[in-house]
Amino acid sequence: MVSKRVILSEEQIQQRVRELAEQIDRDYENKTPILVGVLNGVFRFIADLTSYLTIPAQFDFVRISSYGKSSESSGRIRLTKDVELDLTGRHVLVIEDIVDSGLTLDWLVKNLKDRGAASIKTCVLIDKPERRECAVTLDYLGFLIEEGFLVGYGLDYAEEYRYLNAIYHLEL
Repeated sequence: MVSKRVILSEEQIQQRVRELAEQIDRDYENKTPILVGVLNGVFRFIADLTSYLTIPAQFDFVRISSYGKSSESSGRIRLTKDVELDLTGRHVLVIEDIVDSGLTLDWLVKNLKDRGAASIKTCVLIDKPERRECAVTLDYLGFLIEEGFLVGYGLDYAEEYRYLNAIYHLEL
C-alpha cells in the first residue's frame, strides 16, 4: 500500500519561491536571462517562479530522462527535447525541480556551457543529497531535504502525483 505525508505545504513552497524570485531579480537586474526549465517536473515551479519575477526573461525547455518508471535514477542520461534558443553570449539560468544524484544537472550544465553561454547558474527547488554521485553547484536553492521519495508540485512517481499542491514523502 502506498501512503504519503506532507513535507512542504503549499504556503511554505510559495513563500520560498517568492524569495528565490527576489534573489534572481537582484542578481539579473539589467539583464534578460534565458530560463531553461527541465521538463516534466519543473512545470509548476517555473510557472510560479516566473510569476514573481519582475525582470524580463526568455524561456526554453529541455526534457531529460534518467528515471523512466523507477524510483531510482538509471544513471543513463537521455535528452529527448533540446533548447531551441541560441545561448551564445547569453546568461542562462537552469531551473530544476529536484537534484539528487546530481548526474542530470551536471550533464546539462556542461552541455549548455559548450554552447557559448556568457554564464550559467542553477535554480533548484529541492536538493536531496542522500544519493549524490557528483558535485553540483546550486546557485539558488529552495529547500534541502535529506531523504525520502518526494511527490507533488510537479514531482512524480511513474507519472503520478504531479498535480498535488504540496510536496509529500511517498512511502512505497
